[in-house]
Amino acid sequence: MSRVWGMPIVLTVLSLVGLVTGLLADGAADVVSWIGLGVPAAVATWHLVRGMSS
Repeated sequence: MSRVWGMPIVLTVLSLVGLVTGLLADGAADVVSWIGLGVPAAVATWHLVRGMSS
């Protein structure tokens, strides 16, 4: 079961950290926010493009 839910949980935590950091912190914490929000978006885009080419 952890194999099925592992990656969605990781992406959810990254998104949550990115959103909270982006709202509450400033300066160098912006990089954490960009990574936290960019990685899930990149993964979703990669799967979308991969699915369209199949």
